[in-house]
Amino acid sequence: MKRRELFSSLVSSFKKDEKQEKIIRPPYFKDEDIFFTNCKDCEGLCSTVCEENIIFIQGDFTPKLDFTSSGCTYCDECAKICPNEVLNLEYKKRINAKIEIDVLSCLSWNKTMCFSCKDPCLDDAIDFLAMFRPSINDSCTSCGFCIKSCPTNAIKIIK
Repeated sequence: MKRRELFSSLVSSFKKDEKQEKIIRPPYFKDEDIFFTNCKDCEGLCSTVCEENIIFIQGDFTPKLDFTSSGCTYCDECAKICPNEVLNLEYKKRINAKIEIDVLSCLSWNKTMCFSCKDPCLDDAIDFLAMFRPSINDSCTSCGFCIKSCPTNAIKIIK
């Protein structure tokens, strides 16, 4: 292998890691490994009962949440219909994602009054300093409703 080929392969391996997307699962599982064994024979029922249409079945037959159109109401329907007990009400928890506001992109952090993220937040998890500088507090359940409502896409999943 030539030196140039070696460096190119090393650089390309780093780029793949950067582009790797964070997969967010529904909030009703005990162990993420069970998705890869028990979901492969499923018909994706969890995605058909989701009221908000945020559960999508990937190529490996595992469910993934996508907050681009809505958020999770924690309605329990996906766990109730799961035939393989991957999703179970017994393991209900917060969605395993950390949501953060990018202060450089946020209108309110840049002196423009905007409450687009606060209005849809069911958990009152976004605090404002006066009418500006929003921050996410500990009440956040990572439901994702604030993500789709931000006009500048300043709210991101960082986990």
